[in-house]
Parts: sequence; structure tokens; C-alpha cells
Amino acid sequence: MERWTQVGLTQDEYRLIVDTLGREPNDLELGLYGGMWSEHCSYKSSKVLLKKFPTTGLRVRQGPGENAGVVDIGDGLAVVFKAESHNHPSAVEPFQGAATGVGGIIRDIFTMGARPIAMFDSLRFGEMDDARSRYLLGGVVGGIAFYGNCIGIPTVGGEIYFEDCYKDNPLVNVLCVGLVNPAKIIKGRAEGVGNSVMLVGAKTGRDGIHGASLLASQVFAESAEDKRPAVQVGDPFMEKLLIEACLEALQTGYIVGLQDLGAAGLTSASSEAAARAKNGLDLDIAKVPRRETGMTPYEVMLSESQERMLVIVKKGFEKPVTGIFARWGLDSTVVGRVTDTGMLRVLQDGVVVGEVPARSLADEGPAYQRPEKRPAYLDSAQRLDLSAVPEPEDYGQALDTLLRSLNIASKEWVYRQYDHMVQVNTIVLPGADAAVLRVKGTRKAIALSTDANGRYCYLDPFVGGAIAVAESARNVVCTGARPVAITNCLNFGNPERPEVMWQFRRTIEGMAEACKALDTPVTGGNVSFYNETSGRAIYPTPLVGMLGVMEDQDRRTTPGFKSAGDMIILLGTTREELGGSEYLKLVHGLVAGTPPALDLQLETAVQAACLDAIEQGIARSAHDCSEGGIAVALAECCFSAEDGAKGAEVSLEGAAAVEHSAGAACAGPDDAGADRAGPDGIRKDALLFGESQSRIIVSCSPVDAGRILSIAQEHRAPAAVIGTVGGQKLRISAGGGKMPLIDRDTSELEKPWREVLAWTLK
Repeated sequence: MERWTQVGLTQDEYRLIVDTLGREPNDLELGLYGGMWSEHCSYKSSKVLLKKFPTTGLRVRQGPGENAGVVDIGDGLAVVFKAESHNHPSAVEPFQGAATGVGGIIRDIFTMGARPIAMFDSLRFGEMDDARSRYLLGGVVGGIAFYGNCIGIPTVGGEIYFEDCYKDNPLVNVLCVGLVNPAKIIKGRAEGVGNSVMLVGAKTGRDGIHGASLLASQVFAESAEDKRPAVQVGDPFMEKLLIEACLEALQTGYIVGLQDLGAAGLTSASSEAAARAKNGLDLDIAKVPRRETGMTPYEVMLSESQERMLVIVKKGFEKPVTGIFARWGLDSTVVGRVTDTGMLRVLQDGVVVGEVPARSLADEGPAYQRPEKRPAYLDSAQRLDLSAVPEPEDYGQALDTLLRSLNIASKEWVYRQYDHMVQVNTIVLPGADAAVLRVKGTRKAIALSTDANGRYCYLDPFVGGAIAVAESARNVVCTGARPVAITNCLNFGNPERPEVMWQFRRTIEGMAEACKALDTPVTGGNVSFYNETSGRAIYPTPLVGMLGVMEDQDRRTTPGFKSAGDMIILLGTTREELGGSEYLKLVHGLVAGTPPALDLQLETAVQAACLDAIEQGIARSAHDCSEGGIAVALAECCFSAEDGAKGAEVSLEGAAAVEHSAGAACAGPDDAGADRAGPDGIRKDALLFGESQSRIIVSCSPVDAGRILSIAQEHRAPAAVIGTVGGQKLRISAGGGKMPLIDRDTSELEKPWREVLAWTLK
């Protein structure tokens, strides 16, 4: 085996290293490049395309390039948030893979000087009839619960979906959010020549060596058991001490830079901190505290042991900083100093054992514009002849089938294992469209939602990517918050395959178009490639984490109907669109067609109308229509209803598509549209279960219905009164028939919806 292949590099990349150094690298230096030029650390296949995202805005205080994004929310506060993936480690060792993913994203937040206040998770697994998928689900949920509950940061929201394509490659995306005074943001920069470089936190061991390049930067084989040593082990109690010690030390003003040790360990932390400041670092690794004997410089530099931070301390103030960490029971050791050489020099007892330009590791790695090719499967996958798809004989039974789908059913089994009330900021709990957190000391609240739909992106990555952004914004709006920015995790297969890169580019282009239309810039994120086993890739799955700001937390809304007699209004319109729907898959066994069209001007209008009604205090509830369509959304509003109003009487005669002047659909030149029809003669199953975008169900007092319709008209958003709240049944009529299409007791529908996930896992 050639030297370069042992660290995951190509021969051309090795030649680039030789050209950079003007000589052959030694084994340590080659290891440093192997870690930093891995796909996971260098973004070498994605960074060219990531430039398509909008990244600036009036509220953005820090965009991509630091440990996390920062968004100003006023009142002297800013939100720090970021999403990361831990897919490959979780596939190998689900409990520790997920737990250390949580630990890593938390460090990204307090590294910026912010106190972490909440976490979210977005998970994907294979179907639950597979024993290994059930094992992975249990381990991942257990790892997230263990780390979050122990450290005292609530997990307040997220999502979980099940598709066969994730059987071998589960997705474990985690998001963390924190609060900070914008004037006190700290960055991961090695500023100030002569300043000390301090390593604090846990001792360094051999766990996780080359975890980034080995696990997240190559395709899995059928068995990944041999990679288990590359998975790190987390200690949430140590991290809790690290949070408090770092935040206290930052108050002294003696710290000028802070960087966590994540993928590639001390190598990434030191080279990135030096490169950002255009400085160099000298590190004497003989001074690094270790928990194992006989560790080589290679092992020390590339260990991914958890709960460690690199701290840049003003020269002469090392003692008081060390005292703070000692008071919290943490090791803190000066291991180096900042230089003006631009070089990362690794010393062992004063002897140089490796020396490379810091920027060559962190910033000047290879950047590929890989070949692209439209996947051949799309020609057949996008073809859908609805005339050959029979409508169900029993629409009530079809609704019951959808509500029992693990992709639609309640995820209580998951989120009840998480402490979502610790820190007592959570004012809209898991299970709603988005989580809402109070901002103590103000009237404000923040809302966050995580959304992705891999099936849509599989069928049309451009439209699927745009929908992920739009739906996440819509969910935030349904709570009464105004969407302001996103973070993301982009999960894809092998980038060396042209079909995957085509999917990747089209997804980014769709997301970027939606971000621009909705004025939600991208503040940072993560790319996870090589989610593929034996040539079988996952669906392209872009997770969007949307941040919203609510000026008055008392104006927040939830999905549940509030009072009998309230009017139910549908904002938006329903088209004959069944492509990619949960209904089409569950009832007819088809994953086909094109995703629903997304009209971004209509989306903007619907969101503005909903937000206006909430801010005026006349919308009593609001709920997004997504998987399962209007019928499922109405059922969910009933299940979470208040005041005993568990039922609704609905007519969908006014819900079909009508002409409006909001603008053209979000579509690219590769979009099909074979299953889209006009407003006349829309199928009843499309009315009930179609997943047309830009729709929100709002309820209000009868005296306010006219006002909401007027608000919608002002915003040029289609709106119609479709029913009333009351009774114990969900009755839905459509198509002019005398009998309702659906006439079911909501308590009968609710029980399996609420319990099916737990039943499945018994």
C-alpha cells in the first residue's frame, strides 16, 4: 500500500503536498495532511458549490468560516447556532457515535462564547422491520438522551424518518443553539504573537485517531466493525465542567481565541486557529496530558479524544486562567505559543518532529469541481400516470394507514427520553411545528425547526432542496416567529460518482433560491458525503435548521385547535399533486412522480399572512400541511386540541387550486410535471392526502374569520374557510357527495398514531 493511501489521500494530493513543502513529508506530516485534507475536514468536493448560498444579511454577525453562525436578535443578544453530522460513527457504534456528535456540536457553540440553551436532532434509519435498523435507532436515541440529559441542555425538537435507503447508512444530524452578547463573541483564532497556547479539558488518548478521514471520508463496506476503534467516547460530565470553566475564563478578558478539538483533534484546532489569524504555532506535544502511555507524536496530534479545547491566552496571564480551570477540576497546560512564522511546528521535548505551513493544512487543500451527470433513474422515477392509480375505496381507512406510518406518527417514544424542560426556557414543547424558547430578560422568544425530505430530493433535488427551506420556514412561522437564517447538514452519497455531484449541485441551487426568496441567509453548516454502502447511496438529504425570532412570546401559537365553534381556514391552495407523497408510497407502493411544485412568491405570501394574523392576536392555532396532506394535518390539529374540542367538520370544496397572481413555480430545467393537473376535476385523494406546498391550517374565533381572510387578501395569499372545530369526530367532505369521505372518531385515530412507534420497537 502506498504511503498516501494509508491516510486516505490520492497520489495527486500527495504530489501537491510535496510541492507545498519542497520535500517528501515525514510520517507525522503526512498524517496531518491526511486528517486535514480528508473530505470531512477540507470540504474538497463541496466548497466550490457552497459558494452559491447567500450568507449575508442585516442580522448576520458571523457567517460560514467560524465554529458557528451568529445572528443578532436585538436587546443586546445574539443567537449562535450550528448543525453537524455524525453519520458514519453512529453507523459503527450508535450510542457513542450519537453521544459524541452531541458533545461536538455543543462545543461549537460555547467556543463562540455563547451559553448553549437547546439541542435538536434530525435522524434517518432503515425500515423498522429490519433488526439492525431497530438496534441503530435504540443506540442513537440512547446516546443523544444520555449526553444531553447528563449535561443539562434540553433536546427540544427534531425529526425522524424511516426509508430503506438509510438501512446501512443512518443519518444522525444534531443542532445546538446558544445565546451571547454580540460584543463578547470569541473566535477560534490564534491572535497575538507570543501568546500562550493552552490545552484544557480531558486527557488525550488513542480513541478516534483518524476518525474524520477514516469514517466520514470514504465509502463503507458491508461490515464496519473494524472501524469501531475510530469512534470516540464521550463524557458529558467533563463537558459540563468545560462549558462553565470556559465561559468563566472568557469573562476575564485574558482569552483571545478559543477552538474546540473535533475532527482531526489537535491538528485541526491548531492549524485552523493559526490560519484564521495568519499566524503560526509552535506546539510541544510532550506537554500534552495523556491517559495512555507510549503515545507517538502522530497519535497525539490526530487523537479525537473528546471534551478538549485549545485556548489562546494573553502572555503573562496564564496563571489566573489556569486557576479558573483548576477550580473546575480540569487539566490546563501550556503546550505552545503563537508565532509569526505561519508554520505549524510540532516539537517533542523541544525537538522539531514536524513542520508545515498552517494555511496549507486549513485553507489550501485541494478543491475539486467533480464531474456531474443527471442520474438515469430519474427518467423512469419521475414518470407517474395518475390514471393508472386507483383512488381508495375507503378514505377513512387510507387516513388510518397514513397515521400509522412511522414517518407521520407521533415521535413521543423518542422525545420522551430527552429532558426538554431543563433550563426552563421551553415554551412550545416537542411535537409542534417548531420548538419555541423564551429569551430570559426580554419579551422575545426564538423558534427553531429542522426539516428535510430525502424522497423529494431523490425525485427532484432542485425542488426538494427548495422545499426543505420553505417548509422549515413555514414551521417557524406557524409558531408566530419570523424566519431569519438557516444552518444546514447536507447528506449525500459518494461525490466521486457524477450522479451524486449532480444531485448535490441541484439541491444547493434549489436551497439557495429559496433562501434568497425568503431572506434566510445560510450562516454555516456541514457536508456529509460517502453515505453509501456497496454502491447503494442514501437519498440526497439536505437538513435545514431554521431560526425564527418572536418579538412577543405571548403571541406564540401551537397546532392544536383551541375551542369548539372556532372557524378553520386554509391558507394556500391544493393542486393535484401526489408525486413523492407518503400516501403514494404507503397506499400504492410507489415512490414516483415529481415533488409538489413550489411557488416561492406564493410561499412568501402565505407565510406573511399567517404571521400577520398571529401577531394581531387573532389566529388561535396554526399548523403546516406536509406529509399526508390536509387530512393528516387536520387530524393532528384534533389530536393536540384544547378545551375538549377533539373533532372538526370540514369541507374541501374551496381548497382546490384557483388562479392567483403570486408568480411562477420554483423549478429548474430538469423538472418534470407529469402528475400535475389544473384546478378542475382534482382527485379526491389528492385533495385529502396530496402534499401541495405553501399551505397552513389556521383556526380563529368566528368573529375574526373575516379579518383573517382580509389579511390574506392584503398579502395576495389564497384563503378559504373550510370548516369548524367541535365534536369528537373528524368529518371531511369533498367532491359534492352527500356522505363525508372521512367520518372517524378522533380517539380511534389518535391511539395508533400516538403509540405505533413504541409498538413497533417492542
